[in-house]
Amino acid sequence: MSTAQEAHTPVTPEELAHTFDEAPADVDLSVYAFEDWITVALFWLMTGCVFLQFFTRYILNNSYAWTEEIAVNCLIGVVFLGAVMCVRTSRHIQVDVLYHYLPARVTRVMATLVDLIRIAFFAYGSWLMWRYMDIVSGEEMVTVDLPRSIVFYSVLIAFVLMFLRSIQVFVANMRRGYSVLERPEEFQSAGD
Repeated sequence: MSTAQEAHTPVTPEELAHTFDEAPADVDLSVYAFEDWITVALFWLMTGCVFLQFFTRYILNNSYAWTEEIAVNCLIGVVFLGAVMCVRTSRHIQVDVLYHYLPARVTRVMATLVDLIRIAFFAYGSWLMWRYMDIVSGEEMVTVDLPRSIVFYSVLIAFVLMFLRSIQVFVANMRRGYSVLERPEEFQSAGD
């Protein structure tokens, strides 16, 4: 059995020094929406809670019980608010193999149906979450004296945002005349 050898390209100190002379790449923050920044904040809050839990459990040998519950609730927010970004940028998992073999007119109809079904799904999910909120509105968190509705409202807001973003994607697809399912190469960015 042969093992793969690592290949290292030799770099001179002068070449390395010149890499610092190059202008840094421009950063475009306009591709991010407000829900992305909230998701990042929740992610770092969750990371802080997990670190605090690790530190208090294994270093101090006296764990804070509330850190796990807060971290789990932050994870719920990260998942659902992160899904909003996936809807907005059409990055959810999708199967587009049929779109390569069928005529363009058929694939346009199929893509439009997918958009409409997605809108209906998120509208229904929003309505179900609203109904669920009515059922569990009085629940409290187990280890922290906070209402669980904070978590449930974040999921409801995420579903409403996914519904609105799916409408936005549908309108953009109609104006453009194609979707990511029909022409995935048009949606590839340089960073992919």
